[in-house]
Amino acid sequence: MIPWIILAVVAVPILVLAFRAARRRDEAGEHPVGESEADQDRIEQEFEESERYQEQWRKEQRKHQDDTLIP
Repeated sequence: MIPWIILAVVAVPILVLAFRAARRRDEAGEHPVGESEADQDRIEQEFEESERYQEQWRKEQRKHQDDTLIP
């Protein structure tokens, strides 16, 4: 019985504090301090450009695969 009480008094609060710290760290990483609307727009534009480039790259790879296939 005593080990369960010790577990409840010691381990549970430690786990709760660790969980809260991890959540705070995740939230801070998602929205860095000082990030303005212009910065967010620039980041979104970079993502769109990278997605377009990735699609172009995939098309070229498919074309290259078709050229190298042995009939």
